[in-house]
Amino acid sequence: NVVTLGERDCSIQRKHQKLIEESPSELLTDKKRKEISDLCKKAVSAIGYEGVGTLEFLYENDNFYFMEMNTRLQVEHGVTELVTGLDLVELQIKIAIGESLPIAQGDIAIRGHAIQARVYPEDPDTFMPNIGKVSGLHIPNCRSSRIDTALCKGYEVTLHYEPLMAKVMAWGKNREESIKRLSKTLLALRIEGVKTNIPLLRDILTDQDFLDSIHHTGSLPKIIDAIILNRQSTGEELIFLNQPGSSF
Repeated sequence: NVVTLGERDCSIQRKHQKLIEESPSELLTDKKRKEISDLCKKAVSAIGYEGVGTLEFLYENDNFYFMEMNTRLQVEHGVTELVTGLDLVELQIKIAIGESLPIAQGDIAIRGHAIQARVYPEDPDTFMPNIGKVSGLHIPNCRSSRIDTALCKGYEVTLHYEPLMAKVMAWGKNREESIKRLSKTLLALRIEGVKTNIPLLRDILTDQDFLDSIHHTGSLPKIIDAIILNRQSTGEELIFLNQPGSSF
């Protein structure tokens, strides 16, 4: 019994590291979505895979190009949970202990739109890693938003582990509403003692190409350049180290 749970668009990346993930993709038609869904089910069935997994593709000129399969729960699984209403962790555990998958493809319905931003310990001006102890923390309890994090006051952020500090997610009836809710949640989230990339995330969410869904894996350097020009025009003196993004 193989089911697919829709796609996630993870095109906003810096140095091949995902920053923004959303579902569903505004780019795909229903016909193309069914095509890739059927292909994934066929591939997973052919290898006899059991458990939760994600197949990753690049998409260009109306064609999919297979990259890899991640045979595990993804960082951005919460986005899929928000639009499907399913608990992927619970389902994964049930399969692992030998239970049958309790859902069929006809039970899957994608409702609304969900988007996630990854919070990293980075200087928002230079993108250099930042370390320190969390001296203050406010995690907002926003309606239709979800924040997955282990942060607490006194938590020490070091260079020795995965730098992801928090996953901030929002759901809306449509993409526009989910973006607005994510922006408000990021504005309310307060992390003191360690610099984060939250200002960059909020700037991305206001970029016109992103809002128009014409962004791609090479868009972030252009967005950063626009941020620099905007801040220079307002008289802010900031130093940026522009990092190249990934490309097709």
